[in-house]
Amino acid sequence: MVTDRAFRSLMGGVCAPVTIVTTLDGDEPAGTTVSSFASLSLRPPLVSVAFDRGSRVLSRIRSTGRFGVNILSHGQGDTALLFASRDADRFGAVRWHADHGLPRLDEVAGWAVCELHDTVDAGDHVLLVGLVTYASRGDLPPLVYADRTFGTHSRFALRPRRSITDQIAAFSR
Repeated sequence: MVTDRAFRSLMGGVCAPVTIVTTLDGDEPAGTTVSSFASLSLRPPLVSVAFDRGSRVLSRIRSTGRFGVNILSHGQGDTALLFASRDADRFGAVRWHADHGLPRLDEVAGWAVCELHDTVDAGDHVLLVGLVTYASRGDLPPLVYADRTFGTHSRFALRPRRSITDQIAAFSR
């Protein structure tokens, strides 16, 4: 049997998107950082997120039947840490607005509105399957997490590059 330490080490090296999953319970916004977000199906459009069984946000999503997925952008590492803190005033410290009746953070790389489609007990977590009813994507690079470090996917290698002679000529001017 694999040890907890070996499993954590293995999974820590896997790049994961960083999201903040939100819901609105009455007039009170709720949300938490989630790095276990994945696409499940195109037809119908389904995504999954996993929550620790003791999560307060999980219980609110179960009662409301809806949630939003804020895909954080590269510069939002501090926001990810804020929403991962238990006793922080999460929504008082960030800019956000209601979108389709759910809390949407400003300047995110992507946004999905989900109806709770199914739940699956999975060890010490509960997997939520969301039916995506609205989706949008911005032009910002997404925030990813691996080896205890925030980063982003870069298209730097695909950018056009000037030839070495053009670069040398630019320095000689």
